[in-house]
Formats: sequence, C-alpha cells, structure tokens
Amino acid sequence: MAVDRQTVIEAIRPVVDPEVGFSIVEMGLIYDVEIPEQGGPVKVAMTLTSPMCPLGPQLVAATKAAVESLDEVDSATVELVWDPPWDPAEMASDEVKDRLGIW
Repeated sequence: MAVDRQTVIEAIRPVVDPEVGFSIVEMGLIYDVEIPEQGGPVKVAMTLTSPMCPLGPQLVAATKAAVESLDEVDSATVELVWDPPWDPAEMASDEVKDRLGIW
C-alpha cells in the first residue's frame, strides 16, 4: 500500500518545536509533502520560525525520522525553504494563534 500525504503529515504531527511547545504541523512549518509515484524518497519542504533557529538541525532530523518511521516509506528528504517567510498569523492553526495571543 502506498503512503498518502495525510499519513505523512500525521507522522510528523508529534514533532514539537521545544522552544514554543507546539507541533511543527500546527505551527504551519510544513509547507509541502511530495510522494513520488515511481518510488524514491518522500520529500518534505519545511521552514523554521527563523533562519537563525538554533534547533533547526534537530527539527529537520526529527521530521525525517518521523516520515521514515512509516512502514510504507523507505527514505525521506527534508528541504528547508524560506519562501514564503513563516508568518504565524497566516500559517499557524487557530489553537496555536490563540495560545500565542495572535489575532
């Protein structure tokens, strides 16, 4: 059985940014998931709250490990992207916005 985008997103959901205590999925840091039709690595495009985020390597590694933990996935790549810049007012879930006082 092939993996789908939602399954990959759900695998990533437990990855938490320890600086703020929220899932990187709920924060809107996952920009895209590509699942190749002919095999090959699942590709995840994500961003960080800041290009200078000291936990960037840890979050990238945790995201890659989460995707690769799926039985249907042999390998994954995670690409950091900066366009568009992360904007919590636009990209974060309502729960994250509420807890951060963003409205």
